Amino acid sequence: MRNCRLIRRYTRPLFLLGALVIASVTASAQGMQGWRETSFVPTPKGEWTGPRLPDGQPDVSGHWSNTIGNHNNLTDPQGPLGADDEAPQTARQNARQPRPRSQRAPSRISDPPDGQIPLQPWARAKQQEFLKFLNNPIRPEYVEPFARCAPGGPSKSFMWHGYEIRQYPGYVVFLFDSGNRVIHLDGKPHLPSNLKLWNGDSRGHWEGNSLVVDTTNNNSKARLGRTGEFVSENATIVERFTFDPFTITIPNRRITDKTPADDWNNLTFPAKHAGDEPIIEAYERVCVEGNGDHGLVVSSK
Repeated sequence: MRNCRLIRRYTRPLFLLGALVIASVTASAQGMQGWRETSFVPTPKGEWTGPRLPDGQPDVSGHWSNTIGNHNNLTDPQGPLGADDEAPQTARQNARQPRPRSQRAPSRISDPPDGQIPLQPWARAKQQEFLKFLNNPIRPEYVEPFARCAPGGPSKSFMWHGYEIRQYPGYVVFLFDSGNRVIHLDGKPHLPSNLKLWNGDSRGHWEGNSLVVDTTNNNSKARLGRTGEFVSENATIVERFTFDPFTITIPNRRITDKTPADDWNNLTFPAKHAGDEPIIEAYERVCVEGNGDHGLVVSSK
């Protein structure tokens, strides 16, 4: 099992006042209570101590998911978008009142410290325009990309549903429900600049427990969130995926007819426990038979 911290830095975008880091990190166990996340535990970069693949890559393959699903708002992931959020109110929506900001997930913008993107005025106006027409897209460009199953782009793809990481010699592949990404690790050059892609063109390398990815050739059609933030096609995105392996140790022992029975092993071996009641064999358990309430036995004979 692994934790993963995803950091992406946008450089040279026309609409930013400065460099930007967008981070998504795993939540602490305490932060997963209630609305599942109110804080996060950063994963530090360092040497990889987990298993490796035959080509030397850290083995990070498998299924992953962000700590909360279906972000509506980039800077307030568990908060409302405002008057234009979702369809007309229903009883269910009315009952789901947002918690105070301090009890909701932090902004996905971790730098600057205020959690806001330093958009230039023209870009802020465009972002507000996208948001205004989110539920009334009178132009094609107002249609939320995910509403037509378009790729989410290098950032938003990690904030929607779960995804899978697969690894091959010289490649890391991200499989999303809306488009995929292939991270080339073999040092080949980027595509010609006139080719623009929803998920960009990615080249990466490993630095210890971090996969560092340089992404260019963005078509600027993807959003960073349903709130309408975006990057221009001139942006170069540098991502750092930092993985932290950890180990779960579960002691087990062999049970025989000489082993004193207790509430755990008396269901695994045909022996008698202290009350001389017959053992309930595994194939007579409810979870096997499927014909009774969970936690009850089907038969004691």
